Parts: sequence; C-alpha cells; structure tokens
Amino acid sequence: MFKVMIIDDEPIIVEGIKRIVPWEKYGCCIIATANDGIEGSRLIRELKPDILFSDISMPGIDGLTMVAGLRSEFPRIKICILTGYRDFDYAQKAISLGVSRYLLKPSNLSEIEEAIAVMTAGLISTEEEEAGGREEKDVRRDEKEERQEDPESKAAGSFIVYNAVQYMEENYNRKITLSEVAEKTYISQWHLSKLLNRHMDLNFSEILNNIRVKEAKKLLMNSAMRIGDIAWEVGFTDIAHFSKVFKKLTGLSANEYRNSVLVKELMDADKNRE
Repeated sequence: MFKVMIIDDEPIIVEGIKRIVPWEKYGCCIIATANDGIEGSRLIRELKPDILFSDISMPGIDGLTMVAGLRSEFPRIKICILTGYRDFDYAQKAISLGVSRYLLKPSNLSEIEEAIAVMTAGLISTEEEEAGGREEKDVRRDEKEERQEDPESKAAGSFIVYNAVQYMEENYNRKITLSEVAEKTYISQWHLSKLLNRHMDLNFSEILNNIRVKEAKKLLMNSAMRIGDIAWEVGFTDIAHFSKVFKKLTGLSANEYRNSVLVKELMDADKNRE
C-alpha cells in the first residue's frame, strides 16, 4: 500500500481528511500526521511517505522552500497542497516545483479523491518503469541520477540552492553551519551538500568564504578600518585564517588588495583632473 502523510496546523482538517477519504479504495494508508512543518519534515525523513497532503501557509515555515526541499530530496514523493492561500503566482510556482495538485480550502471530497487518483497513478507508473529494468546500479550512480533527474526535481534543486545561498549572504557575518542552512531549507545536510556541489561546483565552506571575501573587499576600501576588525566583521574569528582565505581567493594579501585599490583611486582621480 502507498504510505500517506498529512500536515496541517488545523487539527480538524487533518482529522477530516484522515477519516472521510476511503484510502483503501486507492491502495493507501495513513502512516502519520503532523501539525507543523518542522515536525512534518522530520517525520517525512523518518517514514518516507509516498504521498503528502500539506498546507504550505502554516506559521513558521516557508511553504515553497519546504516543497522544493521535499521534491529535491525525495523525487518520488507526490505532493498535494491544501491551502487557503489564493495567489495564482504562488500556485504556479508550487506546480513548477513538482506539486501534483494545488487545492484551495475548503476542498470537497471529490477534489481530494481526484488528487489521490492522479498521485497513485503516477506512483504506479513509476513502479512499472522500475520493474521494467530502468533502474541501474553503477559506481557512477550519482552522475546517472543527475542526467536522469526530471525537470521538476531540477527546478526544486535550483530553488533550494538559491535560498541556501541567500540565507548565507544574509548571515555570513556570524558563525553559520551546513546543518543550520539545511534546516532552513528543509532538507538534510547530506542532500544540501550534494545540491551545492551539483549546481555551483563548490562546497559549503567555499561558497561561504567567497561571500565573506566579497564583503571584505568592500570594507577594505575604508582605509581607516583595521584588517583584524574587517576579518571579524565578515565572520572570521581568526585573522590568520582570514588572511589565508583572502590570499587564496584573490591572489593578494588584504593589505596588498587595499593598497591596489587606493592606488587605482588616485590614478583615476589624476585622470579626471587632466
């Protein structure tokens, strides 16, 4: 039987869907319910449902990021959104990320059953393809998975990477970890690491260091700021480590970079006077 999960912050809706739908008719069974996105994401990783019914406008979660994370990490999962959020662009984005159905509350039983029929049909089709021998096992499995990745999973992966980098750009000036960013994008550390390497050809530390050095370059234009203070401002707690990273990424020490910028400014000023 196909495993189903329901996530909604309104218990009455969770219980309603759980009780009124003839799940056995579609070869399904409810394995878990949750009333918030954080708990729901944890249960999804633990139980790996085939079908998810979820609200995406619950307090404390970014619904689209949660959907993108699930579709990227679990490409086989079928998702039906149940929401009171009436926004066409939002619905279009959700569908582009791989949502099977986008239903507005209150939804009637026939709409819910139609969504279940579509999702189970998709799962059955996938199972038949796998049984037909399309599943390959190879030492280059990851490369094959990337080539075979469906457009919706790719879109979801790109969406997650964009949000992850944006979060890093907003929090580069303090200690942040891969675990923290993964939690904010509703995916596992392992999967986020894989997505960053796949889409940017860089690991988490390399991306974070690039962001910090970019910001340090801006601060170095202020000749009154000490190098140690700049290192601290962009998130480095060790000036020696900052110096090493800066030199590696720019080919210059922080002082050399600052001097080159100041010299260029003087030369530009002289040209303007002429």
